[in-house]
Amino acid sequence: METMDDLTFDERDSAPFMPKCVVVDPSFEWSEARSQKRVPWDDTIIYEMHVRGFTKQFPKIKDKLRGTFAGLGQKEVVDYIRSLGVTSVELLPIHAFVNDSHLLEKGLTNYWGYNSISFLAPDARYAFEREQTLREFKEMVARFHEGGLEVILDVVYNHTAEGNELGPTLSFKGIDNRCYYRLLQDSPRYYINDTGTGNTLNLSHGRVIQMVLDSLRYWVQQTKVDGFRFDLGTILAREPNGFDNQSGFLKACTQDPVLNTVKLIAEPWDCGPGGYQVGAFPPGWAEWNDRFRDHVRAFWKGDVGASVLSTRLVGSPDLFDRLGRKPSASVNFITAHDGFTLNDLVTYNEKHNEANGEENRDGSSDNRSWNCGVEGPTDNVEINRLRERQLRNFLATLLLSQGTPMLLAGDEFGRTQNGNNNAYCQDTEISWLNWNITEKGKALIQFVKKLTNLRHKYPILRRNRFLTGQYVEEVGVKDVTWINANGSEMTSEHWQDSGMDCFGMLLDGRAQATGIRKSSKDATLLLVINGHSDLVEFTLPECYGGMQWSLLVDTNIADSSEKGTFDPGDKYGVTARSLLLFVLCT
Repeated sequence: METMDDLTFDERDSAPFMPKCVVVDPSFEWSEARSQKRVPWDDTIIYEMHVRGFTKQFPKIKDKLRGTFAGLGQKEVVDYIRSLGVTSVELLPIHAFVNDSHLLEKGLTNYWGYNSISFLAPDARYAFEREQTLREFKEMVARFHEGGLEVILDVVYNHTAEGNELGPTLSFKGIDNRCYYRLLQDSPRYYINDTGTGNTLNLSHGRVIQMVLDSLRYWVQQTKVDGFRFDLGTILAREPNGFDNQSGFLKACTQDPVLNTVKLIAEPWDCGPGGYQVGAFPPGWAEWNDRFRDHVRAFWKGDVGASVLSTRLVGSPDLFDRLGRKPSASVNFITAHDGFTLNDLVTYNEKHNEANGEENRDGSSDNRSWNCGVEGPTDNVEINRLRERQLRNFLATLLLSQGTPMLLAGDEFGRTQNGNNNAYCQDTEISWLNWNITEKGKALIQFVKKLTNLRHKYPILRRNRFLTGQYVEEVGVKDVTWINANGSEMTSEHWQDSGMDCFGMLLDGRAQATGIRKSSKDATLLLVINGHSDLVEFTLPECYGGMQWSLLVDTNIADSSEKGTFDPGDKYGVTARSLLLFVLCT
């Protein structure tokens, strides 16, 4: 506005700057392979990635395709992702979005794209041929489906790019400001800002619900995507009296014959009052579980003990075991686009966001990270060895826990953002994946592949019912037994010992796998975790029906190639800060 306030009418012609609608040809040939069957939740491993950043420096595709939908759909890219053993790619926002003026003034850009203005159009900046943006997006989805991979879209229905009362009128403000946005009841000139972006979409209004549902159905029916991750998902369930897990929008999704067939994932928090709602969404929804992230980070840093970590290992039943929900409702992650990469988590104690132009004030300072002794890269052999082991510890904890694991793209080879934990405005090499992978990075990729293979091979690592540790008389076993370092079952005294950081989790393959009380024939596994700073001699426990324990994983071994079999009662030296996985040989 010419006077820089919202009380005068701006008479300047905005037509050259307004987003325009385009008539597109919706036709596209979807073969059966290109439509693909959904991956069951129990089998799902999510891989979070950015369309542009993933291929901007990818060496095996043509330069002109890098950073585009067409580039991401290239066979070399799809083959690499599939080789990791993941099942579903989760793309950061691809809806058409607007760059923030304050970023443009600094020579930066809204790289992540959480500033949508059109919920029915893919952003043309991600297209190799802009006039073919929609077709190019569909072709990318088809290529992923041909590779056996699902496509999940990160969507932003909590706010728009129109900002607060001082922001531009680009679309919804001009159509019906009171309908589309939540306004202060006593002063409707101003917007409720539960999103931290200046405005909040009014998902308790029928027409706004209709608009969002129309958008979601469009992406499923016209582009065949397999699900959605909802940014600041609490907003979706806000009614005038606050969060309501029986809100109109959530109910509409549950009963919709199109949407109830795809994956629905909530980021279960926002910036408003009562915004933190992890575990509160209804059945049919999965949720990002930041408690898993925080507690796993804290354990391997040495801040919390076994009693805290154990709950996260079994799918966070304290949060999700209600109303018939399953462990898969917990989307477990250690890192995501927002925050440190996994490599930076073990390399930096402090954030280093100077490149963002805010004097390092932006981004969270609560990272629960540990640099292992030196801030940033170092030539110290022992520190680097510990960092590498910590990387394997985090990856193993993520991929061997109950629930749905989500891996951040590039973490499989130790990518870095040089300590930047808020790279939302960095369309630069800070955010782009560097494909000049070191030998250590290649070894880490192989370790990730081994973990995903184990997860797919052993169903007991991804049960669709919560483990309770209760003895089931009809079956004659406990589904999970917690083991002390002396090989015996843990007691209440052990759990109350805050210094008890070495323990085992025995998953009995005979335990019932479904609601029917009968014995299963899955493999029996033993997960051993040592959070101590010293080696611990761990006595391998007795287990009915087993002759020996065979080692599958030891995070102290870089390539995890060493194997061995051990008798019950044998002692295994568990290296400081390391994780083991054994399978029972029958």
